[in-house]
Amino acid sequence: MPDLTSISILLYFALLIFIGVYAMKKSTADNSEYLLGGRKVSAKVTALSAGASDMSGWMLMGLPGAAFVSGLENIWLAAGLVLGAYLNYQFVAPRLRVFTELADNALTIPEFFSKRFALDKGSIRLISAIIIILFFTVYTASGLVAGGKLFESAFGIHYAWGIAATVAVVVVYTVLGGFLAVSLTDFIQGLIMLIALIAVPIVCFTQLDSQQAVAFTGALNLSLGNIELITALSLMTWGLGYFGQPHIIVRFMAIKSHTELPQARRIGLSWMIISIAGALATGLVGASYITQTQINIKDPETIFIFLSQHLFHPFIAGWFLAAILAAIMSTISSQLLVSSSSLVEDIYKSYTNKQPSDKELLIASRTCVIAVAVVASLIALDSTSSVLSLVANAWAGFGAAFGPLILLSLWWKKLSHSGAVAGVLVGALTVIIWAYVPLAEGKTLNSYFYELLPGFIASTLAIIVVSLKTKQPDTQAITWFEASIKKLTSS
Repeated sequence: MPDLTSISILLYFALLIFIGVYAMKKSTADNSEYLLGGRKVSAKVTALSAGASDMSGWMLMGLPGAAFVSGLENIWLAAGLVLGAYLNYQFVAPRLRVFTELADNALTIPEFFSKRFALDKGSIRLISAIIIILFFTVYTASGLVAGGKLFESAFGIHYAWGIAATVAVVVVYTVLGGFLAVSLTDFIQGLIMLIALIAVPIVCFTQLDSQQAVAFTGALNLSLGNIELITALSLMTWGLGYFGQPHIIVRFMAIKSHTELPQARRIGLSWMIISIAGALATGLVGASYITQTQINIKDPETIFIFLSQHLFHPFIAGWFLAAILAAIMSTISSQLLVSSSSLVEDIYKSYTNKQPSDKELLIASRTCVIAVAVVASLIALDSTSSVLSLVANAWAGFGAAFGPLILLSLWWKKLSHSGAVAGVLVGALTVIIWAYVPLAEGKTLNSYFYELLPGFIASTLAIIVVSLKTKQPDTQAITWFEASIKKLTSS
């Protein structure tokens, strides 16, 4: 007979599948509805969907684990993320929502890049689609690593079976309901995550004795004072990544109207600040609790799981463990859908010899969701992978390859197609070299400084230099660009 914790997880799975069935009946008439929900998503669902799909398993495993090991050093990462999310809402969201609709209803980020230059089959579309598929496969794998670790740590289930359980549920509701299912489940998952990240550190702190509570306060002051400037700057540059994350900015394309984005920003940033603070607090307070109880934890990234199981009733603990699954699944489903959209809309539809029907495109989209999930699962079978390190590589890759291009596409009229291609390639290549090519001592450059900032700078320079020396955009592209600005200023 299943225990109460397992019952909670099963109820959670049932809820997600129910939402998938509901969304299938409401919003899968064609590929536009399947991939963007018909651009009818509300502000509150957009906000929590963007937040939940952003934070992934690193919010409840990677970040608490990092705080457990290195203390308040990661507060600078949190500050950078909050600032980056705010700037993303300010400088990307409104223009992207308006431009993508005016430019022949672009459904994907690669299609937006191509339409920015009034092209249907520009090389930028194919290149960016390939980068999305490659990086998102690794990114999805990071979520499955977190899922495997959760089931192994909490239920004693073999790591591989944990991956299988995680991916199976995600694939079912994503294949059934598409973007609407992903957004609605993200909304529910965001609420569960918020409650868990408030409750766990507060209850844990009440379990500290007076001596350990005093030691905890002293440790906070000490860790803040020991953070080096270069480390703080490196961590804060994570915020630059927001401009280039397809699974986040695609939420801006799906909201009902750009006029609802200020409300979405307020909701999203409030949720984000509370959630990140809770994640940091979980690792920090958890470290003091472990010191007090003298319990050994093999993997710091499982501290949230440990506290949930030891401090709460099994039924409540089950829902808090579901919060981890919520963080994992919300990101995986978003990444699977964006990868599928690139495979179908930007490769299959653009380069096939005939025009596929709506039914064929829907079948292709659902098939591609399954295919990407299978490949990511195979990558995730390496149980020694760190959730945070896998996320860091993919986050930097997208941020450097797409971030400068997104910003300049929306704000600089003279951006050229050749400049866009150069920026994407230079940004992605810089991140790969910085993260993986060893120096003479055997260390890589990212052991000194996070690879996102150098990649972002190199990409920006490449775009500007090449754009100024090559053919300017087509008249139609300029017309769309100016029309989007006019619509924004007149509303």
